[in-house]
Amino acid sequence: MDNQLTIERPRERIWTRDFVLICLANFFIFLGFQMTLPTLPLFVKDLGGNDQLIGFVVGIFTFSALLMRPYAGHSLETKGRGFVFLIGLAVFVLSVGTFGFLTSIVFLFVMRVVQGVGWGFSTTASGTIATDLIPPARRGEGMGYYGLSGNLALAFGPSLGLLLTGIVSYKQFFLICAGCGLVALMLSSKIHFKRGEKVPVGTTKKRDFYEKSAVKPAMLMFFITVTFGGIAAFLPLYTTEKHIAGIQMYFLLYAVALMVTRTFAGQLYDRKGHQAVFLPGTLLILMAMILLSWLPNSLILYVAAILYGLGFGMVQPALQAWSIEKAPINRRGMANATFFSFFDLGVGIGAIIFGQIGYQYGYRSIYAASALSVFFSMLLYFYFWYKDHNNIAQEG
Repeated sequence: MDNQLTIERPRERIWTRDFVLICLANFFIFLGFQMTLPTLPLFVKDLGGNDQLIGFVVGIFTFSALLMRPYAGHSLETKGRGFVFLIGLAVFVLSVGTFGFLTSIVFLFVMRVVQGVGWGFSTTASGTIATDLIPPARRGEGMGYYGLSGNLALAFGPSLGLLLTGIVSYKQFFLICAGCGLVALMLSSKIHFKRGEKVPVGTTKKRDFYEKSAVKPAMLMFFITVTFGGIAAFLPLYTTEKHIAGIQMYFLLYAVALMVTRTFAGQLYDRKGHQAVFLPGTLLILMAMILLSWLPNSLILYVAAILYGLGFGMVQPALQAWSIEKAPINRRGMANATFFSFFDLGVGIGAIIFGQIGYQYGYRSIYAASALSVFFSMLLYFYFWYKDHNNIAQEG
């Protein structure tokens, strides 16, 4: 028996050719996107906008992505993984490539909405493709590795974007960002996409916007990603206002912390479930937000980066794996759509609301409000836990 188990174990490997390709494609699409996050506020300021407009420009695209995700989820099952992914990447490339040619905030709003369409399609498809490729018994670990590709881009992208905008023009910069999307498109064209399970006739609802089994983890993710809306849109401006150096080092330390977390968080989820990962992760994020609201010097900025990276690196892949683990096979696309809808909504609402808060009360108040959002997610988790255990006790 031991010998048989040893022989069968390699069949459960995660790092197949196609999984490497989807991780690389995911990295480049996120890199092209994340480079624009800290630079769009600077671009809007260059066009004559204020903090309120910055919040709307950063956040508006998430609402078009939100509207597209349910359709993307259906299309993944009916039209195929490859079709949805490639179309989404193409729309992303075309929209981002036009940014540098725009001279009006109104037109920038329009193209951000178009970008949201491409983002909604491509990221929903990418997560579903990764899910197809990961062995079920190692899904938490595999989603951790897959999530690392996007989170590394999230970590290095802002620093690289800020560096490039100091060297090249905005027109050249946004073409470079579009080029990252083009690389993702070329890599994804080499993937052997799996077909989704056929949906039995008459079981598909015409107005089906979410997967029920994914709602709880998606709601928790919403209150976590609200914090990222405040970091992505306003942390560079906040540190500049306080004359604190090291914003590029913040994102670098964040990347290192993410890599450390990925070495154990996914496997911990597979062995012990989300209860072993979520609360420790959110506690670290809460501490990071409190430190950012204080922020007396660069050292505290760096500590906050490490805490946020460790916490986010634990929470995000665990919640995504939780979103899909109880969904029917033919509903994985919709489960991913549900998860990322709440993910995007958190970033978008966070950027927009924090734009108003920062405008009225200053940047410091943004991170105090972010801490409250994280604390609420912890309370909500306890509520879900109590409700689930109470239901099990009644059934027993």
